[in-house]
Amino acid sequence: MAAGNTSTINGYNATVDIDPYLIVKPGANDYDVALGAASTDELIGVSGSVKTLAGQTCDVTEAGPAFVKLGGNVTRGDLLTSDANGKAIAAAPAAGVNARVIGHARVSGVLDDVIPAVIGVGRIQG
Repeated sequence: MAAGNTSTINGYNATVDIDPYLIVKPGANDYDVALGAASTDELIGVSGSVKTLAGQTCDVTEAGPAFVKLGGNVTRGDLLTSDANGKAIAAAPAAGVNARVIGHARVSGVLDDVIPAVIGVGRIQG
């Protein structure tokens, strides 16, 4: 049996305008999402391919293949976390510091590139 490109995508209420391919975190209420703003945020996945306005439903890839917009240089295989704008950066926590990750980069890229990634939420410690 061949493996497919299946993603787990769920709909959430956007509490702010969310551009495509950005990292999101839970909002103040159940089923709300906002932009990720730090590696310490409870990151849950990546927004879909369409801009979502506040109050609309935002598709969020929580597992599997997805595209993500970069906030800096990333090398294929890097674990990814959020910068202050919901863009993906390489996770590099200081010693003893925990960082949330949303997956890993499948290719290398630079600032504002949209690259394929494999989404798998977790946490690492430096």
